[in-house]
Amino acid sequence: MGIRGNQSQQLSAEMLASLASCTLPMVLARQARFLGAGRTAIREKAYGVWKTYSWEDYLRFVKHTGLGLKALGMMRHDNVGIVMNNHPEWLFTELGAQAFGAVTLNLFTSAVAGELASALNRIQATFVVAQDQEQVDKLLELRSRLPHLKRIVYVDPTGMRTYTGNPLLVSFQELLERGGALDADDPALFDEELSRGKVDDVAHMILTSGTTGLPKLAMLSHRNFADMAGKWVEAAKVGIGTNWLSMTPPAWIVDQMWGVGVTVRSGMVMNFPETPETVTNDFREIGPSVIITSSRFWEDLASTIRVRIDDAGLVNRAFFRLAERIGRAAIECRAAKRPVPLSLRFLHSLASLLVLRPLMDRVGCSQFKSAYTGGHPISPDVILFFRACGLNLKQCYGLTETCGIFQVQPDDEVKPETVGKPLPGTSVRISPDQEVMVSSPSVFTGYYNDYEATQKAFQDGWLLTGDAGYIDRDGHLVIIGRKQDIIRDKEGNAFSPDFIETRLKFSLYVKEAVIFGEGKPHLTALINIDQGNVGNWAEERMIAYTTYTDLSARPEVEDLVLAEVKKVNAQLPEPMRIRKFILLYKLLDADDEELTRTGKVRRRFVYGVYLPLIEGMYGNQEDIRVKGKVRYRDGQVGVIETTVRVIAVS
Repeated sequence: MGIRGNQSQQLSAEMLASLASCTLPMVLARQARFLGAGRTAIREKAYGVWKTYSWEDYLRFVKHTGLGLKALGMMRHDNVGIVMNNHPEWLFTELGAQAFGAVTLNLFTSAVAGELASALNRIQATFVVAQDQEQVDKLLELRSRLPHLKRIVYVDPTGMRTYTGNPLLVSFQELLERGGALDADDPALFDEELSRGKVDDVAHMILTSGTTGLPKLAMLSHRNFADMAGKWVEAAKVGIGTNWLSMTPPAWIVDQMWGVGVTVRSGMVMNFPETPETVTNDFREIGPSVIITSSRFWEDLASTIRVRIDDAGLVNRAFFRLAERIGRAAIECRAAKRPVPLSLRFLHSLASLLVLRPLMDRVGCSQFKSAYTGGHPISPDVILFFRACGLNLKQCYGLTETCGIFQVQPDDEVKPETVGKPLPGTSVRISPDQEVMVSSPSVFTGYYNDYEATQKAFQDGWLLTGDAGYIDRDGHLVIIGRKQDIIRDKEGNAFSPDFIETRLKFSLYVKEAVIFGEGKPHLTALINIDQGNVGNWAEERMIAYTTYTDLSARPEVEDLVLAEVKKVNAQLPEPMRIRKFILLYKLLDADDEELTRTGKVRRRFVYGVYLPLIEGMYGNQEDIRVKGKVRYRDGQVGVIETTVRVIAVS
C-alpha cells in the first residue's frame, strides 16, 4: 500500500510569523481552521493499514482529551505524566493538557517502576496517561510513592478487564467520552481556556540524559518550541504534506521538537509506524523526505547492510565494493569543492542506478532528501558509508536545554568530522577553556525546582553546553566530547574517549565500547560484542556457544575483536591507542543504570561497577574472576560468576 506523492507547499511567511506568538495548542487550532478536513495531519499504521486523521480530527481529539482531563479535575499548572510509545494519543494528551495550562512530561516506556515513580513524584504529577497494562502495573506497584496522583488513564485496553472497578483507572476512550460530554454542555470552555495560554508559559518538561548523575528536568516554553520549529521549517524547507515518521521515543527531545513543534507549525504529516520492526518497510510506503534519529539507528543499519553484503554471493559483493569506492571518490571531490571528473560522474550515475539506489530502496531510505543523526557522537566512517551509498546523511548537534538540534551541516558543505553550522537565529561561541556556548530564543527557561543548577548552566546569558569543541576555518563546529570526560594520560596527553569509541563501534562485531586511561600510562577498554553479528560469524565457523557470556569468552571471538581493535589503533596516534581490553560478560544495560534511556554510556557509573576489571588491566593480571549482577527480561536480578581475560594489543 503506497501513499507517497503528497504535494508539499510551505505556509506563507506572514502566517508562519503569526504563529510565533501562539502556544502550541493555539497553533494547532489555527492550522485546523486553515487546513481543515481535506488535509491529512496524522497517520497511524495498525494491522498493516494506515488510519488517517485530518487537521479537524486532530483538533477535535486534542479538545476532547483536554476537556476529559478537565472533567477529571485537572487544574491549570498541574503536571501531567505521559508514559507512551509513538502513537497519536501521545499528541492528543500533550496538546490537550497544554491547552488547559497544564505542563506535560514524557517518560520512557522502558523505564522500570522505580524510575517512573521517582520522576512522577518529583513533579507531583496529578494525572498519568499510560500506554497499556504493563505501564499501569508499574504505577500501581508503587502507588504509595505517588501521593499526588489522582487518576491513571490507559490507552490500550488489552488485558485491563480484570482492573474494572479500580477508581484510580480510566480508559482513554472514557476520557474522550467525558470530554465530548463537557464540550456539549459548555461549547465555549475549550476556546476560553485556550485563550488564557501565554507563549512564555512552560509547556513541557524533559528529563536530561543523566550521564553524570540524577537527570534534571529541563523546562521548555511554548516560545522555545516556536523558535526551534521556525528555524527547522526554514532550514529543511518542509511544509504542508511533507511526511515525518515518528520513530524515536516521545521522551527524547527529537520527537518532541518535530512532533509538537515542526509538524504542527509547518502543516507536515505525522506518521506513526506499526512497530519498531516495521520502520524500514514503513519508510518505503510513506516516502518521508527528511528524518532525524539517533546515531545508534544508523550504526545498526550500517552494520545490517554490511552483514548482508558479506553474506551475498561473490559477484554481488564485488559489485557493491566497486560501487562504494566510486561513491566515495565522488563525495570526496564534492567535499573538497573540486569538480567531479566527467568519467567519475558517469561511473557514479551507473553505480547509483544499478547498485546503490536499489540498496537504499531495499532499506527504505531512497526517498530521503536529508537524513540527520544526533544523540551521541557517531563515527565519520558511518557518515561516509551512507553518503557513498547515496544517502544525504549529516551529523547534527543539539541539547534538551536548547529545545533540540541547533547545529546542522549544510547540504553543500558536509564534513563528516563536524556538526556543521548553527541554524538561523542561533549564536555559538567557544569559551577560553574550549566549552561550547550557545545563545538562542530556543534555550530553555531553567531546571524544575533547581535554581542552583539553572544558574550554573548560564554564563553572561550564554548556555554552557558542557561539551568541549572548536570552530574550524570553514566555520564548522567540531565537538571533541563532554568536557568532564576528556582524558589526560600519565604523560599529560588529552583526548576524548568518544573519538575512539565511535570508531570501534563502526566494527560489525562491536556493540559498545568504553575507554579508560585518566592518569594512566596507556588506554584500556571494556567492549561489548554485537551478539547477533558475532553469533552469525561463530555459527558459520561451527563454533558452539550457549549464552552471550559464553560467546564473549570464546578464544576465537577474542581474536576476532582483537583484529578489529588493531584496525582502529592503526588510524590513531600512538598515545590514543588501546593497549589492553576486556570483552564484558554482559551487555551494558539501561535497566542496570549503565546506559541512559537514550543509549548513552554513564561513564562514571560504569567505572565504579567495573573498577576491579579496569584495575586488573593496569596490573599484571591475565584472568580475572568476576561475580556480578545481571538483570533478566522479566525484571528479576540474578548473579553471574565467570572469568574474563585481559587481552593485550601488540
